Amino acid sequence: MIFISNERISARVSKQIKQTLITAADLTGATLYQFLVQVALEKAELITEKDKLIRLSKNDAQTFFDALENPPEPNAKLLNAVNNYRVHIKYASEEKDTKIL
Repeated sequence: MIFISNERISARVSKQIKQTLITAADLTGATLYQFLVQVALEKAELITEKDKLIRLSKNDAQTFFDALENPPEPNAKLLNAVNNYRVHIKYASEEKDTKIL
């Protein structure tokens, strides 16, 4: 079964803004509400996609790729973190998996 929920969104705008929106909707062949939803959705998708991107300068990108290709030796803090993970997280989850079997 498919359930469709029609949520309502409303906004108060001036007559001038409403008329501009109606004109734009008419030019695209959409109703005012179709136009508003489409434009708002397009803008929302752009904003959320932009949030997912990491922008680096050429120098920062080169530093990043150099670190990937030639990683530094792990320091004491990293080694300690790996050890803590193995003791407290990894082996604990393996014990749970073993009990399930």
